[in-house]
Amino acid sequence: MTNEGHSAPPRRLRWGMVGGGAGSTIGDSHRRAGRYDDRFELVAGVFATDADRSRAFARGLRIDEDRRYGRWDEMAEREANREDGIEAVTICTPNHSHHAIASAFLDHGIDVICDKPLTTTVDDALDLVGRQRHTG
Repeated sequence: MTNEGHSAPPRRLRWGMVGGGAGSTIGDSHRRAGRYDDRFELVAGVFATDADRSRAFARGLRIDEDRRYGRWDEMAEREANREDGIEAVTICTPNHSHHAIASAFLDHGIDVICDKPLTTTVDDALDLVGRQRHTG
């Protein structure tokens, strides 16, 4: 298989993850996929609802200490204010939490990759579409 007609990106996209910590099959799948085409670099994350467990898991992934978060709202705000902040976040949490987490990142102008389903209601999905249109 060749990569004819496709050029490599100038650099990897800075990527974060919410959820997908210890024992998460889907989190592991997303991390593998992100490495597979070498277009993403996992640089930030919150991987558990317990802040200490989240930070310990991030340490195992060799994420810099100041980007090992204990809460997703903290991560969205701090990453949005960094010059080298994440450009995309993958959400691998229980379905009922997708809307709130995606909203926070979209409101900060960070692209969202969400495990299915995107939301649990049509109204929440339409809300996310509106947020994306507003922030681009």
